[in-house]
Amino acid sequence: MKPFTNKLHLIYILLLALLPAAGFAQGPKPSAKITGSIITAENKPVEFATVSLLRAKDSSVVKGTLGTDKGTYTLNNIVPGNYVVKATAVGYTKGVSKTIAVNAPATFTVPAISVRASAKTLKTVNIQTAKPLLERKLDRMVMNVENSALAAGNSAMDILERAPGISIDKDDNISLNGKNGVTVMINDKLTYLSSAQLATLLRSTDGNNIATIELITNPSAKYDASGNSGIINIKLKKNRQVGTSGTLTAGAGYGIFWKDNESLSLNHKEGKLNIYTNISHNDENRENNINIKRVVQQSAGSTYFDQNSRLISPNHYNNYRVGADYDLSKKNTIGFVVNGYTNFESDSSSSATRIGKTIAVGDSSLKSNSQSLQHYTNFAANMNDRWQIDTLGQELSIDLDYSRFNNEVNANYLNSIYFANGSLKQAEYLRNQSPSIINIRTAKADYTYPFSKTLKLEAGAKFSNVKTDNNLLAELRNASGNYVNDPSRTNHFIYQEKIDAGYVNLGKSYKNTSFQLGVRAEYTTSNGYLVNSPPVVKHYLDFFPSVFINHSINKKNDIGFSYSRRIDRPDYGSLNPFVFYLDKYTYQQGNPFLKPQYTHALEVDYTWNKTINVALNYSHTTDVINQIILTDTVKKASYQTNLNLQVQNSYSMNFSSPYTIAKWWTGNANVNMFYNKFESNGLLGANLNDGSFAYQARATQNLTFIKGYRIEVTGVYRSARTNGIFNMKEQYTADAGVSHSFANKRANIKLNMSDIFNTRRNNVTSMYQSVNLEVHQKNESRVTRLTFTYSFGNNKIKARQHQTGADAEKSRVGGGN
Repeated sequence: MKPFTNKLHLIYILLLALLPAAGFAQGPKPSAKITGSIITAENKPVEFATVSLLRAKDSSVVKGTLGTDKGTYTLNNIVPGNYVVKATAVGYTKGVSKTIAVNAPATFTVPAISVRASAKTLKTVNIQTAKPLLERKLDRMVMNVENSALAAGNSAMDILERAPGISIDKDDNISLNGKNGVTVMINDKLTYLSSAQLATLLRSTDGNNIATIELITNPSAKYDASGNSGIINIKLKKNRQVGTSGTLTAGAGYGIFWKDNESLSLNHKEGKLNIYTNISHNDENRENNINIKRVVQQSAGSTYFDQNSRLISPNHYNNYRVGADYDLSKKNTIGFVVNGYTNFESDSSSSATRIGKTIAVGDSSLKSNSQSLQHYTNFAANMNDRWQIDTLGQELSIDLDYSRFNNEVNANYLNSIYFANGSLKQAEYLRNQSPSIINIRTAKADYTYPFSKTLKLEAGAKFSNVKTDNNLLAELRNASGNYVNDPSRTNHFIYQEKIDAGYVNLGKSYKNTSFQLGVRAEYTTSNGYLVNSPPVVKHYLDFFPSVFINHSINKKNDIGFSYSRRIDRPDYGSLNPFVFYLDKYTYQQGNPFLKPQYTHALEVDYTWNKTINVALNYSHTTDVINQIILTDTVKKASYQTNLNLQVQNSYSMNFSSPYTIAKWWTGNANVNMFYNKFESNGLLGANLNDGSFAYQARATQNLTFIKGYRIEVTGVYRSARTNGIFNMKEQYTADAGVSHSFANKRANIKLNMSDIFNTRRNNVTSMYQSVNLEVHQKNESRVTRLTFTYSFGNNKIKARQHQTGADAEKSRVGGGN
């Protein structure tokens, strides 16, 4: 309750400062200064007390201020007269000084004002409340990660996988409510990354730095129109507090391999300047086991492949974030943020593939070994200005952003083919160098104008310019043992995209009903250029309307309706036509001819007593960007790429509710049911018309029956489902953690284990036309972590938080993977 009360004190002081003093309106007069201190009965300073200067004759308020954390205060520009000083503070009775006679332009020191502890108030202050893990707000579901035991030592990727309605497949593609095409933002900024690079970023982000995860299924026109299944907004902690404060985190984990994580956050605020920084490091060695069974059908017969692969990935992640804000005035604040990462990954893969005309007997085999060294760096800078034009709510904010990604991948492959008797038939040595550079520039402005307390206009514009440069040098070792260029795979791909956007939102509220109407326009120009091939140029203008209506039936029943049109442009990696090999018969290739997909989304939600929420969703998507496996019957190879399917219709219902079993036992339940149907004529020579019903359930228990300790247990079940031509098997897992705070709640230690029973697996099958495969994947998922966190310094008053404007483009960065 102290932060809230301090805010009330600040508001009170501002109001005091606005009260006119008759004596001040007569022109300049000699002025004096009054100083003093507020102490307790034990002679200790009272932090941040509210101090008022009163006229002695009538007790009218002349001036007000806020005491320091040392208990001192200063009142400037005091005209001659007789005064008394009154002091109030949370948890204490008020204190009043003796009369002070100010009769000269000098400094007058008031004897220390003593206040006594208020037993009644102290009882109120000692009451503590914890935010629920899940909160339903007007247009989004919020997952409160901060202070959660399960967040200890886990990465952002680990935590996101536990969010309601979220699924992450074997290739790190993220879906929400059963639909792909999610836009991921960090602090309201798009990440512009391919799925593989986004996974790298999320794994390198320490979960202890996350405050909340917001799930926005139907965003307004203010947001970029990308994301057919909505937006996931990960908000990081940002402690902007008076004085100097910080948080130190250190942790270690063990699954199959050891892991560690360290981070340091510092913040300093003095006067008009606020400076903050965060650095983190993470070492994580992961294992991934994949078994792929597939059949290649030819006119001469079928060939069976049974492949077992083991991938070991030692990774080293280093993130940094530095920023500052400066108050030019009470209404205008400028700031900058610089952040980035330097990540090193080393992948070692070995696979053995049995090849034959029957499943039981192989007539040859392939053994593949690869070594891949990957270096990813990112630098991003933001400059921002927020101007509160008046006290009615008129506001203008401007953001300028620049981001640069450098991805360097060097890989060596050895493919050895053996006869059935085990003798070597052929050995093939390959190596790739694939540097990739992505530059992103954006500028945006947002303006808010309140016509009245119930009618508000929002408008804004955004301009973005993205250029990716992907170069692939592929080499093959010849008979002399020298590496020479492989012209069939070497290539150079350049992609540039410009988007000009503007939006208008109009919101109106009545006693029990509020609505918002908006429209966003985006004009896109893209140019994909593959060396020695004609460029792929596209121009298109789109409008994206949105409607939100909320109505309070009574104090306990609320209902809402929303509609929006969305777009998903292909991420830059999916457009890159380069070939990336797993082995001789398995590879991945981009598609530069992918078209954007468009979605109409409807949602109706009902909330009872501000806690239990039920949401019904329907969406219709055209030109659906979907992952698919194609077969090269000549090479007997299968490769993964993306195609546009014609239509996807999705229906879903999401239910969430907190509950209390006992004073020491609370929890939250979430059930998401959905039906996805895909239709596409002429897909691989046939018409696709397939859909399935699926659901996922999640329950989280919070137990506090041991004083000073908090225990969390989470169980998740995902049923089997269909996605395009793929069928995913069921999944289930359980996590648990315990946390304990000590040292006056500045220190916290957390122990948690993910996937306790080691059941988290990805099992996928596909039987469509020429595609006949079965994939079984098991990642290292059972990990035990111990994390220690210590907060130091002053943590009394928080200042402004700011998010930048270039996050939408970053989520689509491609290349390097």
